[in-house]
Amino acid sequence: MSAHAEPLVVGVDFGTLSGRAVVVRVRDGAELGSAVHEYPHGVLDRALPSGRALPPDWALQVPMDYIEVLRTAVPEALRDAGADPRDVIGIGTDFTACTVVPVTSAGTPLCELPEFADEPHAYVKLWKHHAAQPQADRINDLARARTEKWLPRYGGLISAEWEFAKALEILEDAPQVYAATRHLVELADWIVWQLTGNYVRNACTAGYKGIYQDGQYPSRDFLAELNPDFGDFVVDKLAHPLGQLGAPAGMLTAEAAAWTGLPEGIAVAVGNVDAHVTAPAARAVEPGQMVAIMGTSTCHVMNGAELREVPGMCGVVDGGIVPGLWGYEAGQSGVGDIFAWFVDNCVPYQVADPHEHLTNLARDQRIGEHGLIALDWHLGNRSVLVDHELSGVVVGQTLATKPEDVYRALLEATAFGTRMIVDTFIDAGVPVRELVIAGGLVRNDLLMQIYADVTNLPLSTIGSAQGPALGSAMHAAVAAGAYQDIHAAANAMGSMAKDVYLPIEVNVEAYQELFEEYRMLHDYFGRGGNDVMHRLRARRKVQKGQK
Repeated sequence: MSAHAEPLVVGVDFGTLSGRAVVVRVRDGAELGSAVHEYPHGVLDRALPSGRALPPDWALQVPMDYIEVLRTAVPEALRDAGADPRDVIGIGTDFTACTVVPVTSAGTPLCELPEFADEPHAYVKLWKHHAAQPQADRINDLARARTEKWLPRYGGLISAEWEFAKALEILEDAPQVYAATRHLVELADWIVWQLTGNYVRNACTAGYKGIYQDGQYPSRDFLAELNPDFGDFVVDKLAHPLGQLGAPAGMLTAEAAAWTGLPEGIAVAVGNVDAHVTAPAARAVEPGQMVAIMGTSTCHVMNGAELREVPGMCGVVDGGIVPGLWGYEAGQSGVGDIFAWFVDNCVPYQVADPHEHLTNLARDQRIGEHGLIALDWHLGNRSVLVDHELSGVVVGQTLATKPEDVYRALLEATAFGTRMIVDTFIDAGVPVRELVIAGGLVRNDLLMQIYADVTNLPLSTIGSAQGPALGSAMHAAVAAGAYQDIHAAANAMGSMAKDVYLPIEVNVEAYQELFEEYRMLHDYFGRGGNDVMHRLRARRKVQKGQK
C-alpha cells in the first residue's frame, strides 16, 4: 500500500447491457470512483456477429465483451477515484444469472473456436434466453411424476432460464457442441476463472440455478430418463468444488493485473449474483426485508429464519445470501425492458427523455382514469407462474387511449406482479414487512409510489446507485480478510434510506380494486383458463422458422 493510505476494494457488476466498476473504501463503504462500459455486441437476440439469424426467444452474448469491462471500466474507475492501485486489497464480481457458457477444459468459450464461431449454442446464453422452455417443461413433468424431493425447493417449477434446461437444449439441438463441452460454466464463475486462473463454482448459483440441494444434484437416473445421453451431465460437465460466498477464489494473476491495473496477487472473491450481493449492500439482511433489484428485470431476494415452500419461487438455499439464514429468490423477467420496448416502439412524442415525459403526463392521472389493466409478461413470467411462453396483455384500450395511459398501466402491471410475489410469500409463511428498492428504476418517483400503494408496504431505498457493484466490493473486503463475514461488512459498508415512500391509504384502496382485476386476468391466462398465449407463441415459432 501507498504511504498513509486506507485500504480499498473494487467491485464489478456485470449486468445485461454493460459492466460497472466501483472503487470503495473498506472502512466505511464510501464510493470513491466508478465507470461503466457498454458491451460492444450488446444482447444477440436477432443474429450472431456473423449475420446468422437467431430464432425467437434467443438471447446470447459474446464473452470477450466481459473482458473489455475489466480492461476499460476498472482502470477508468481507479482514475475517477484518484486512487493509487497499490491501495486495493481485493476485487469482487457479480453477474446476471442464470447466464452460462460452454467451455473447454482450459476455460475457452466454444464460440471462440473457429469450428463453432457460427454456432449459436456455443455462445453465452444470457439469463433471458427462453428458448429452452420445452426442455424445462419436460424437467418439471418428470420431476412431478417422480416426486423429486428437490422440486418444492424451487416452488414446484424449474425455469427455462436455468442450467439444466439450457444444457438439455444444447444436447438435443446441437449435440456436437454438447460433446465438445468440458464445463457448462456460470459467467459468475467464468469471470473469476479469468481473474485467478482457478475454476471455482460458487455456492449461490449452484443452489439457485443448478438444482444443488442438501449436497446433491438431480440423480443420474432422473437425467437419463429425460434423455439417455444426458445421464452423465452432472459428473461430466457440471459438478465442481464449491466456493462459499465471501471466500477467496484465488489471487489476481499477472495477466488480469495487466488488464485491470490492479496489483498482482490481491484477493479475488468467489463469484456471486447481482441480486444477492445487493442485499447486504442495502443492509437488508434480516428476515422480513424483501429487496427488489429493479432494472431490465426485477429480482426479489430476502432472508428467512425458517425453510418454507413458496409456490413459484426461484429457489431457497441455506446461506444463499448470508450465512445462517435461508435465502429466498423470486423475480419478474421483464420490467425496465417492458418500459423500454414501449418507448422504443409505441411512442410518437419527439422529446429528449420519453420516459420522463410519459411519467410526468401519467403523474397527474387519478388511479384507474386510463381505464386499463395490463399483464407484465412481455418476457414471460418468472414468478409465480414460471412460464416463459406467456405474453403481455393490455385490456381496455379505446380510440381515446394515449401513450401515457398505456405507459402508466405498464408501470402498474409490474407493481401488481410484485404484489403477486409478496402475497405468495406471505401466504406460504414467509413474512414480508418492508420492500427495499435498488437498481436504476429507483429514480422514477411515480413508479416507487405506485409500488408502495399497490403492495401496501413501506419502501426503503438503497443508499448506493451501484448496489451490486458495492455488494461485490463488500465481498471482496471479506475475501481479503478486512471483515470477519458479510454481516460485519454490511454494518460498516452498506447503506439504506429508511421508509422513503409510504403507502397512501386512499391509493391503497383504489389499487386493491384494480389488483383484483389483474389477479383474475393473471389466473385466467396463466393458470389454464385460456392457453391462447401458448398457441400464439407456437404459431409464431412455426411461421418464423419457415422464413
